[in-house]
Amino acid sequence: MSAFELALDAELERLRRPVALDPGSIDLQWFAAEDEGRTEEPSETKIRKAREEGKVVKSQELIGAVGLLFPALTLLLLGPYYARTMRDMLVFYLSLVGKTDITTDSGPIVYAFFSYFAKLSLPLAGVAVAGAIFSNVLQVGFLFSAKPITPDFSKVVPRFGQYFKRTLFSVEGYFNSAKSFVKIIIIGLMAFLTIQGEFDKLRRLFEGPFWPSITFVFSLTMRLVIEVAVAMLALAIPDYIFQRRQYMESLKMSKQEVKEEHKMQEGDPLVKSRMRERMRELLSRNMAANVPKADVVITNPTHYAIALEWDREKMAAPTVTAKGMDEVAQRIKRIAIESGVPLVENRPLARALYAEVEIGDAIPEQYYQAIATVLAHVYGQGGIDGRVGEAESALAGAEA
Repeated sequence: MSAFELALDAELERLRRPVALDPGSIDLQWFAAEDEGRTEEPSETKIRKAREEGKVVKSQELIGAVGLLFPALTLLLLGPYYARTMRDMLVFYLSLVGKTDITTDSGPIVYAFFSYFAKLSLPLAGVAVAGAIFSNVLQVGFLFSAKPITPDFSKVVPRFGQYFKRTLFSVEGYFNSAKSFVKIIIIGLMAFLTIQGEFDKLRRLFEGPFWPSITFVFSLTMRLVIEVAVAMLALAIPDYIFQRRQYMESLKMSKQEVKEEHKMQEGDPLVKSRMRERMRELLSRNMAANVPKADVVITNPTHYAIALEWDREKMAAPTVTAKGMDEVAQRIKRIAIESGVPLVENRPLARALYAEVEIGDAIPEQYYQAIATVLAHVYGQGGIDGRVGEAESALAGAEA
């Protein structure tokens, strides 16, 4: 399909889109890629560039669930440690009541405050940070990009229309609303069932000892937190699937973008043509150095001359190292004679190679047998034992 046909299709598709939307029939796919003419799946190159810019598939529900579950498990496992630390802290400060003047002797009190604060907060903070890193690495892998946190002043200007469309009248908005509603139901239902099952024990706590009551409330709270975190982990699975779908949708490409990317990867045909032409010019200028390396020069004999080089270890087939017509052909022949390169007259083959093969290119397959015969003749005339069979077998293998 030509570039004009691609542009025409994109323009027709744009004109087919409705100009205005009826408020009573809001399309949930306002932000779909198809509405912008982006119908092609994203390429690996675009996905890689998006990843380098920090745009990746990530579920915040998974991060939140892990960030809740890991500290809760840590608090449950280190419960005795926290109980001892808090008891020691309480005993320490109560022992200072009436004995220390904080206006004149506050050093030990401040030191004790930061000491107990570190003992109580650092384990939970460390586990929370480790959980956040783990949940991100689990989804994204090891990736560091400063692009998401780079200041972008174009985003300072509020765009309320786009914001409300994205958050209220789109698939993403409806999904997030439903997700929040489900979370509220799950947390409320779990809290109700957990407390209802232990309601009789909770009612009797006022009649029991202080410390067992605190222990029971702590264990009940931890059980509820862990149950909610596990439920949030289950909810993170469909959320991740949805986020991945939205991510791939946002990276979709138009047909023109696919063509432009392919052109960048493969190279612009015009640029490649110019580079090839430039290479031919350089090879032509180096004719004096290339012709002596040739194995044979095929001539017309007066109008055309084509120098062929054959290196079995480096080449799949003989390569044209120099070619010319009329005066250039005569110059190639003179250099070949001075360098001792054999000249072979074959008018049809010389004309065909000159017309179809450029300098630096290997000969086409249809000329393998003819060139094999020429090289075999050259090697035989040179008295090199075994080169005839070697040339024929090598070129026959390349042809196969």
